[in-house]
Amino acid sequence: MNDVVLARALHVLGVVIWIGGVAMATMVVLPAVRRGDLGADRLQAFRAVEHRFVWIARTSVIVVGLTGFYMLARLDLWSRFHDASFWWMHAMLCIWLIFMLLLFVGEPLVLRRLFPRWVAARPRTAFAFLHWLHVVLLVLSLVTVFGAVAGSHGWSIF
Repeated sequence: MNDVVLARALHVLGVVIWIGGVAMATMVVLPAVRRGDLGADRLQAFRAVEHRFVWIARTSVIVVGLTGFYMLARLDLWSRFHDASFWWMHAMLCIWLIFMLLLFVGEPLVLRRLFPRWVAARPRTAFAFLHWLHVVLLVLSLVTVFGAVAGSHGWSIF
């Protein structure tokens, strides 16, 4: 059972780094970029931070996915996806899938290629949308983390 303890610890560590980064970007970095606090070239300021964190986030999301799948298989927890009281299992999978798509498809194909054009044409709108998207993702992530911690310790809303 030490393998499950290790998997759970790596899983939680990955979530802390990943969602903590989303929180930092949402509540600190993006507001500073939008106000121009990090320099007049907002796109350059955003890219400087995003470039440093994107691989940390990708690695964390991969670790979370691998350890989550491992625990599902090792503990044979698949039946939880058939029980509404384990809604947080569905939420964890959905949040993970969203971030996998955003980090491995959306970031390289949209953010890196199309976002600079949008910023050049309408910088306020582009950064406002990016910030709004981060707020939505952060709220969904925090609800999921809360539900997963509470649910894994026996609390249920059903």
